[in-house]
Formats: sequence, C-alpha cells, structure tokens
Amino acid sequence: MGRRSKIFIVLLLAAYPAWGAETARMPGASVEELLELARQQNPGLAAARLEAEAAAERAGIAGVLPDPVLRVELMDITNRGTDKAPSLLPSQVGSTRYTAMQPLPYWGKRDLKRAVAEAEADQAKGRTRTTWAELSAKIKTGFAQHYLSIHSWKLAREVLGLLGEIERLALSRYSTGLAAQQDVIRAQIEQTELRRELVMLETEHHHAMARLNALLRRPPDAPLAEPQHLRPIPEPIEISALEDRLRRNSPQLFTLDAQVAAAEKSLNLAHKNRYPDFILGLSPTQSGGQIKEWGVMVEMNIPLQQQPRRAQEREAEAVLAAARSRKEGAVSQLLSDLAEGALSLGAARRLETLAATSLLPQAEAALQSALAGYRNGKTDFAALLDAQRQIYRARQEVLNARTESQIRLAEIEKLLGEDL
Repeated sequence: MGRRSKIFIVLLLAAYPAWGAETARMPGASVEELLELARQQNPGLAAARLEAEAAAERAGIAGVLPDPVLRVELMDITNRGTDKAPSLLPSQVGSTRYTAMQPLPYWGKRDLKRAVAEAEADQAKGRTRTTWAELSAKIKTGFAQHYLSIHSWKLAREVLGLLGEIERLALSRYSTGLAAQQDVIRAQIEQTELRRELVMLETEHHHAMARLNALLRRPPDAPLAEPQHLRPIPEPIEISALEDRLRRNSPQLFTLDAQVAAAEKSLNLAHKNRYPDFILGLSPTQSGGQIKEWGVMVEMNIPLQQQPRRAQEREAEAVLAAARSRKEGAVSQLLSDLAEGALSLGAARRLETLAATSLLPQAEAALQSALAGYRNGKTDFAALLDAQRQIYRARQEVLNARTESQIRLAEIEKLLGEDL
C-alpha cells in the first residue's frame, strides 16, 4: 500500500466519526423531537413570545403615577426699576417661586388602567398559547404525513417485488406453454404503473419534508430522520369530559376571556372619566437668599364636556358586547369542532381495526390461494392480479387509517391546548 493510500484511509477514518455523529443528530425520528426543535426555532412562536413579554412589561408600569413637574418662576427680574441690572439669578431678583406638582388621577383610575393592561397581557399570553397549539398540530400532522409517505413508498416497493415474482411465475408458465404471453405483459404493465406511483410517492415525501422543515426554520431540502413510530392513540374519552377540558384549557377561550375582562375594565374606566383628575403642588418662595413663604396648590380639570365622555362609554359598551358575543360564538364553534374531531377519530380507529384484523388477513389469504391456483392452472391471471391489488389496497388502508387517526388527534389537541 502506497503512502498516499495510507494518508487517504487515515483521513477517511478520522472523518467517519464526525459524519456518524452528524447523522445521529438528524431530527425527525419522533414527533417529540420535532416539537422541541420547533419550540426553540420557530420564528412565529418566537415573535408571539416577544409580544407577550412586551405586553407584560406594559402591564408592569400601567397605573404608575406620571412624573412630577417642577416649575421655577423668577419674579421681578428688574428689581422694581432700581439701579440694579436685570438678572436671572434667584438670589438677585425680587423673588423666586419653586412649584413642585404631582398629577393624581381620580381614585380608582390607576387600578383600572393596571387591570386593563394585565388583561391585555393575558391576551398576548393566550395568543402565544394559540400559536403553539396551531404549530404543534401542524408538526404532528406533518410528522404523520411524513410517516405515511415513507411507509407507503416501502409498501409500494414490496408490492413491486411481489409483482416481479408474479411476472417470473407467468413467464415460467408461458415458456412451458401453460399460460398466454398476455399474462407476462399484464404483469409488466402492473409494474410500470407501480413505478409511476413510486415517483409520485417520492415527490410527496419531499413535500412532507419541506413542510416540516419550514416549521422548524430549516432549509427545505434539509434531511430528516425516518419516523420510527407514531404516537399512541388514547382510549376513547367521553365527549363531555373533552368539553370540560376545552372550557378549562383552550388557549382560544383563554384569549377571549382576557378580551372580555379588558373590555369590562375599559368600560369601568370610561365611567370613571366622568370625575376630575387633580394636580397637587407645593410652592416655596425665595426672597434674596432665604425662603420665607410656602404655598400649596390644588388644580383639577372640570369635566363639563360630557358628550365625548358618553360617546366613549357607548363605545366601551359596544366593545364589551362584541367581546362577549365573539366568545359565545367561539365556544359554540369549538364545541362543534371538538365533537366532529372526536367522531372522526373514533371512525378512523374503527377503520384501522377493521382493515388490520379483517380486510388484510382476508386479502393475504386470497393472494396465497390465487398464487397456488395459478401455479396449478386452476385460477386465471386476472384473478391473481386482482388478489395482488386487494392486498396492496388493504395494507395501504391500514396506513391511511393510522395517519388519519394521528391527524384527528392533533386537531383535538389543538382545540384543547394540551396533549390527550
């Protein structure tokens, strides 16, 4: 072995562990791994979190008293027309008044402003939860579709191998004069059709990966690990129990509750605007180098213009009524979607059970019988191809039903805002 060959082998062995580690880090083997990656990297979720943090900061300073105001008034800067030159120094004018003023809202307004801001912060939290619920549902659905595309491709490859065996069997019988050439041609046509389907399945596989990568903020063609298993489907749950969980945990209802609370507090604040706000002030007066006078001031606005205030109250009442109506509509729609999802999940589970325990065994038995019958000349080739198609459809039906169950489960969990 030459020196260059030894160097190449050493470099290859040195690079292999790193390549193996990179392959091991490829995400996608489980949906939990993808969900954790999306929690860290999805830009939409990150934006919702930042908006919630901003709303929380606003709530923290809502209702805080405004900054006080300091006013300095130099009185008689010409010193009553004496020989002294005009001055802007407090000790060299007739007198100087210092006024420190603090605005004070009417009693209760600060608490209401704080309550409105806290309700708005809860809305931002609810939007974050809703964003995550929708994102996790998309990832769960995308993972199931990725699983379906890969296993459908594998199933098609297995059936293609079965068709190859059927073609060889037909060719063997044709070579001995026991079958017509048409049998061989039909077997070849079936394989061509299946190869066409394989191309479509490969395309769907790449589409499924691209959709998942978009949710994970990865390049569309970034590789994903092969899904190892689907999530277990929980036992059937009473619809009434699901409805209770939806009312307690739904992120959409949480957001709508916060909107109603904010509208209620805003209405109360609008009513409080009928009353005046105040400004309190303390005014020491300096003469020469000494402070000899002290004054206290109270300033208030006079709420004479009631028409705009009544308009604000009517606006707040309309906003509150709209928020309550929106919540009622959302509750009805969510309960309807929940019932539909639960029924669809139950139907998908029953279809999977029927396909796996009844249809698939029957199709396998029919195929074995057709193969034996064709070898013995007791079954025509059309019946054999039909048996092959039946077992393909039966196995595909199992995969489709499992995927449908996963999609329906993801939809229910999106409504509930939590995993079942």
